[in-house]
Amino acid sequence: MIDLRSDTVTKPTAAMRKAMAEAEVGDDVYQEDPTVNRLEQRAAEVAGKESALFLPTGTMGNTIGIKLHTEHGQEVICDARAHLLDWELSMVAWFAGCLIRTVDSPDGILHWNAIERHVRRFGPHNAPTACVEIENTHNMAGGTVYPQEVLDDVCDRAHAGGMKVHIDGARIFNAAQASGLDVARIADKADTITFCLSKALGAPAGSLLAGSKSDMDRARLYRKRLGGGMRQAGVLAAAGLIAMEEMPRHLEADHANARVLADGLREMGFDTGAVPTNIVIFDLAGRMEPAAFLEALRQREIRANCIGGSRIRFVTHYDVSRAQCEAALAAVREILA
Repeated sequence: MIDLRSDTVTKPTAAMRKAMAEAEVGDDVYQEDPTVNRLEQRAAEVAGKESALFLPTGTMGNTIGIKLHTEHGQEVICDARAHLLDWELSMVAWFAGCLIRTVDSPDGILHWNAIERHVRRFGPHNAPTACVEIENTHNMAGGTVYPQEVLDDVCDRAHAGGMKVHIDGARIFNAAQASGLDVARIADKADTITFCLSKALGAPAGSLLAGSKSDMDRARLYRKRLGGGMRQAGVLAAAGLIAMEEMPRHLEADHANARVLADGLREMGFDTGAVPTNIVIFDLAGRMEPAAFLEALRQREIRANCIGGSRIRFVTHYDVSRAQCEAALAAVREILA
């Protein structure tokens, strides 16, 4: 099976499984799990923040990140195709009690001049904007990466206006590899950042939220309210440490494989965009019904996802080889023929 649905389908490596079996554990709700404590300390260092919190999922990380920076009845600005908006069960409304105000962008990159038009100040008729959310890399825009000067400018101007900035960095290590910057530099001016261990880094579960010590102390309470207080979580944190330390060096190969897919699809007449990281999106419009296309792939032991309308997404990851990418392209050519 060639599984291009998402980088969430990666399996833990042999080293991760060994570390999980041998992990030193304790009760993390009491902050007594030494492996979780090591993971959180290391994650804070990697993100360039004072503190970090281990969470079951990235959705929980974004939910808590927004809650930290807002009060009920305020607004949050994000891109119109943000994961925060479309794929997280409206948690900004349900948990934080805030309204999302969207900004359209062709490539998922929000510049301040686009954001500024949607910022609302406190007044008798306006709910004030409290937070700007940035997604880096941007999933539905095809894994695009923020230019650092754009991200820094958004943070500076948001802070000057009394707003906070949260980064959904589910694939921030992909952004780091593509940009040549380390994660701490990318997240330097943001108030909080969340990143996943279970996507491109290949751990079986877990995400980190990083920010100031006072924010993470509050975040720990929100985690408990959301049912995320875990006990002997060191068995997961052990895999997360390996994911964070050892797996980023494999991302360059994932990105190269995505470019192979993109090049092959362009030869077939598809517009895939630049493909800077590990996500390839193309549109079947006028060529084949998405359901029939996906079924034809499935019959050839290949899995992919439709992400709305007639758009198909391929995602490369540690468990997909160059040869498998080339086999997937051959299958697409055969199906379309």
